[in-house]
Amino acid sequence: MARYHVAHETRYAYGAPVSLSQQQLHLSPRILPWQHCEAHHIDIDPPPNWRRYGRDAFDNPVLWVSFETPHEALTVHSTLTVEVMPHRPTFAPEETLPWETVRDRLAYGATPPDEDDLVATRFLFESPFVRIKHEFAAYAGECFPEGQPLLAGAMALMEKIHREFEFDPEATTVATPVLEVLQRKRGVCQDFAHLMIACLRSLGLAARYASGYLLTHPPPGRPRLVGADASHAWVSLYCPGGGDGWVDLDPTNNLLPDTEHITIAMGRDFSDISPLRGVILGGGSHEPEVAVTVTPLDPEEVEAAPDVP
Repeated sequence: MARYHVAHETRYAYGAPVSLSQQQLHLSPRILPWQHCEAHHIDIDPPPNWRRYGRDAFDNPVLWVSFETPHEALTVHSTLTVEVMPHRPTFAPEETLPWETVRDRLAYGATPPDEDDLVATRFLFESPFVRIKHEFAAYAGECFPEGQPLLAGAMALMEKIHREFEFDPEATTVATPVLEVLQRKRGVCQDFAHLMIACLRSLGLAARYASGYLLTHPPPGRPRLVGADASHAWVSLYCPGGGDGWVDLDPTNNLLPDTEHITIAMGRDFSDISPLRGVILGGGSHEPEVAVTVTPLDPEEVEAAPDVP
């Protein structure tokens, strides 16, 4: 088991006063069999006129807030303490079902539909940031020959993306089409997750987008920098036959997430689970400043960890 304190701060300095704003926040950790939240708090400045907690269509915890008085800046500071237990698959990739068997089970009109299969089908189709195209199926084709076990094929695709794509934070924006990412072979974790999901869905497989935090490791002898971490994104593949039926894969790092990945939310793509999303009246030009710190805690340590200053 691993235990972490996470501080996530988002700051907006607006170019003009905002007279009205409504926001949706995905900053609360998702409750999972392998993840337990000990404490969580969200501070907002200026204080919203109202706030409401609930769950979205994908069962993620969400906070809705509204600001009805003029303001020129907005700061959202989320802190949480969370435990993460090992959850990599205990079965070998070669022991999973052939990928065509899973594809056929998920196909429209498959009879009779298994309850878990039915839930997974919502992650089969195009979504705002994920397209289904023959280009993606062709790119993934060599990883999924006839009879290939599903997880073995998915891990081969993960390794291929990691090998052939370059991490470049200047190459893309949140609006860069996934087909352009495939052509340019550059991007960030969000792009690689969207690309892998597009490949899997184009083969008729169900895959969802996962977001959260990743523990990073400073160079030997160097201190952990406050605010130097960032949100992270990876893929969750529907893989029936073991565990809860889903397996996480991180194409940015070419590994199966375990105790160093902290899950906040899961959806069809980034647009479903953006950390902070909403509408404003006014505001002018503005860009968010985001600082994230993931601090590992010793098991016996009482909750005492630095916040983002």
